[in-house]
Amino acid sequence: MGKFDLDDLLKDLDSPDSSSVEEDTAPDEVAVPEADVQPPVNPMFVRKDPKEIPRPPDFTGKGLGEEVVSSNVPDNADPVRIKPNDALSPIFSPDSEEEEVASDDFSQQLLDLGLINTEQLATANRVVKQTPGKSLASALIEAGADEVAVQRVVAEVNRLPFERIDYESDDAYDQKALHRLTPEFCKASLVLPLRREGARMVVGTVDPSDVFLLDDVKRRLGVPSVKHVLVAAGDIRGVLEFLSENEVEEYNVDEILADVDEDDVEVVAEAEEEEDLGEAESSPVVRYVNHIIQTAVKEGASDIHIEPGEKTLKVRFRIDGVLFEIMNPPRKMHAALTSRIKIMASLDIAERRLPQDGRIRATVLGRKLDLRVSTIPTPKGEKTVMRILDNRSINVVLNDLGFSEDTLVIWKNQIAQPHGIILVTGPTGSGKTTTLYSSLQTLDLRKLNVSTVEDPVEYDLANITQIQTHEKINMTFAAALRALMRQDPDVIMVGEVRDHETATIAIQAAMTGHLVLSTLHTNDAPSSITRLINIGIEPFLVGASVNSVLAQRLVRKICSNCKEPLPLSDEIQEFLQIHNIPGDNIMHGTGCARCRETGYAGRSGLFEMLVLDDHLRDLIARNPNVTEFRRQCVERNMTSLRQDGYDKIAAGITTIEEVLRVTEATI
Repeated sequence: MGKFDLDDLLKDLDSPDSSSVEEDTAPDEVAVPEADVQPPVNPMFVRKDPKEIPRPPDFTGKGLGEEVVSSNVPDNADPVRIKPNDALSPIFSPDSEEEEVASDDFSQQLLDLGLINTEQLATANRVVKQTPGKSLASALIEAGADEVAVQRVVAEVNRLPFERIDYESDDAYDQKALHRLTPEFCKASLVLPLRREGARMVVGTVDPSDVFLLDDVKRRLGVPSVKHVLVAAGDIRGVLEFLSENEVEEYNVDEILADVDEDDVEVVAEAEEEEDLGEAESSPVVRYVNHIIQTAVKEGASDIHIEPGEKTLKVRFRIDGVLFEIMNPPRKMHAALTSRIKIMASLDIAERRLPQDGRIRATVLGRKLDLRVSTIPTPKGEKTVMRILDNRSINVVLNDLGFSEDTLVIWKNQIAQPHGIILVTGPTGSGKTTTLYSSLQTLDLRKLNVSTVEDPVEYDLANITQIQTHEKINMTFAAALRALMRQDPDVIMVGEVRDHETATIAIQAAMTGHLVLSTLHTNDAPSSITRLINIGIEPFLVGASVNSVLAQRLVRKICSNCKEPLPLSDEIQEFLQIHNIPGDNIMHGTGCARCRETGYAGRSGLFEMLVLDDHLRDLIARNPNVTEFRRQCVERNMTSLRQDGYDKIAAGITTIEEVLRVTEATI
């Protein structure tokens, strides 16, 4: 066995110099030949008492003898009792203290800047402790902190540059490198190649410490080095979403129809189910249905109508509340198109005599959508209507719905009430569901138990319990409400108050300390009060439980691309004078390709806010007629739907024709 110089090894580990320990040999001792020299013995491992039982050392300083309390060890101290920690401590010292200090600095900086509050910090710390691998920054963002602001501070603490990404700009990211990484990889890893700087690729990520991700990106891109910058996760998702919308494969309608010969699609008998299935799954039909759905999503349509005629077939889209005829496929394609849609919605393709309802879950233009399908028989064939349910339509903040400043403040105060009933009223398609969902998302869902009863559940809401009604098994609104009352609720949203039983349970919930939000189908806000009385609710209960009613409509906004001042004719000037509308900012749209030559693009809400005070509650208890009650509400400064429309005309948001069109029944 070879020899080991323990002195040299310990000297490399910065151990105490062996010369400080008393040597047993005399200085004048005669040297012996090298062959007879014994290996040097480290005095630290010499037992002073030969009878002492040897014990192995450990890294805490115990095991070589009693623990040395004082660091001032005298020169003549027993070397057996000296802690050997001095040489090994730099290797085994933990980094937890440094990490805690960095975390504290990060938290304190966010608090000092006012980006978070102590409650959010406490919540995030609890989540981090109970979720292995979760960072404090991500927990704070989930707790409601601004993502961009938090990421700026993370970058500053980690001494990394921070950048924002303008996803609509062509220079915001390296498209070639992005396609090489693939959008799927970038979305899963939250990474984005931004640009080249010489031979180096600038890469944006969300996590400042994920060096393995950077190595993976460098390997996939084949670049010698990368420069790491920090970005916001929302910016990366925005780029990928924008990319998916603008780079989806386009289908040329003429090319699709060129593949379809007249003999390829035939109207088959009801008994020939297998042949019909084959027709419905043929390539041209599948591609054409995909083309219809993709075009509808791109145009921002809310509904797709496929309507058969005697010799024609029309496809119409409802865009901004108005139907537009978009396509005219060959009439012989009708049976195959309908069957294909039924297959997608898991409906019975052989049944053409009864209405059917179904649902399609699909990914269109990179977005997950639900399409609610309804078919109904007509003498000219089955008509199919598909409603497009896109979560984007409900992810709208209250400020963007079209509320005036005063109405918005009142509405926010109402949904913050601890108990009572709040009603939203209007016809189908007036935006009631969007208003209610947007209102629910402003609540503190971490502290409140929020539940909904809907028919059907159109959108999935995070952190909210949603219940679907089923009339066939007697799971009605009233039954679901009765069950929810035993679920310790704070806020309950009822899809619609339809009957006496549902209204009674909703009023009982409101009067026992719960906030109830629901809808009614009435033309204006005062009519909702009389409607509740008419379905059998005692007037004094209505006055005691209802807090407020919001009536609303949707009007088309003037297209910003072709917007210009409207020449005022004598008739228009007279109308403006009668209704006290300033004529300085009256606009209209001339029509362009972006708005399909209509002059309108997008929609805004008109709102009529009725808040019940003591005077109106006393009036309700006397069961007034709707005309008298409405007059009293207007006298108490309730802004009507039409007056709100006039304000939006004066602001240049919409036109006179639009306001009169949607408020004709609410003069």
